[in-house]
Amino acid sequence: MANHKSSLKRIRQDKKKALHNKYYAKTMRNAVRKLRGLTDKEEAAKLYPAVQKLLDKLAKTNIIHKNKAANIKSSLCLHINKLG
Repeated sequence: MANHKSSLKRIRQDKKKALHNKYYAKTMRNAVRKLRGLTDKEEAAKLYPAVQKLLDKLAKTNIIHKNKAANIKSSLCLHINKLG
C-alpha cells in the first residue's frame, strides 16, 4: 500500500469501521443465543421484538446480509412457537 495521505486515512477509517461492525455483529449473536436459550414462551416473545429490531438495523446498514437477517428472524419465530 502506498504511503499517500489518503490511503493512510482510508486504512485508519477501515480499522475503525471494522471494530464497530465486529461489536454489533457480536452483540447480535449474543442476543440471538440468549433468545434461543430461553425455555419460557412469554419471556421469549417479550425479547423477540428487540432482537428483531437489532437484526433489521444491522441488515439496513449492511453489517449482515438482509437474507441472513430474514433467516434468523424466521428460525427464532419457529423456536418461539415450539415453546410450550
